[in-house]
Amino acid sequence: MKIDPALIVLAKAPVAGRSKTRLHPPLTMSQAAELAEACLVDTLKAVAETPSAGRYLVLDGKPGPWLPRGFDVVPQRGRGLDERLTSAFEDARTPSLLIGMDTPQINAQLLDDALASLRAGSDAVLGPAPDGGYWAVGLKSQPGKAFMGVPMSAAITLDAQVQRFKSLGLNWALLPALRDVDVWADALEVAAVAPASRFATELSGMAQLLEQPA
Repeated sequence: MKIDPALIVLAKAPVAGRSKTRLHPPLTMSQAAELAEACLVDTLKAVAETPSAGRYLVLDGKPGPWLPRGFDVVPQRGRGLDERLTSAFEDARTPSLLIGMDTPQINAQLLDDALASLRAGSDAVLGPAPDGGYWAVGLKSQPGKAFMGVPMSAAITLDAQVQRFKSLGLNWALLPALRDVDVWADALEVAAVAPASRFATELSGMAQLLEQPA
């Protein structure tokens, strides 16, 4: 019997001084947190519109009014990102696709296609990011050693993750590449490809205040 995959969002509550701090400068810490909230709102909206076996928000912090209905909120566990990814998949207890909150340009079609790759036979999927990391990862089974010890948030993260999947004998597939929002240049580029998003609207207003192009 095939099991339909769930969707997991790994996120940090948008709080000034803790969220998207690399956007400062040019943004203030408060503005960076507001833009982080816009990222999260767009991400959760796309997930809410995608048919799946479940929707989990694995959260560092407390939920706010930005949280829509239909999500099970689970606290993040672990110190490094490798531990937190492992715990997120363990807590979902089902085949799952995990994404972060840094790609507000995602949509339900993109997520549905990624879930289809897991349903169709891939043991794992990865969505590359231009910085050498990945914006999405999916697993059909429990994570085991899939993440532990893989160098995270580095230019070699994607390659190292692929090698780990290979060493575990996993059949894996690549998803479309997406840029995630880390610094101001990323924010401008992502807003340009998703002009109807809340993220793009918020960024446009901030850019006008800064008298910078958006």
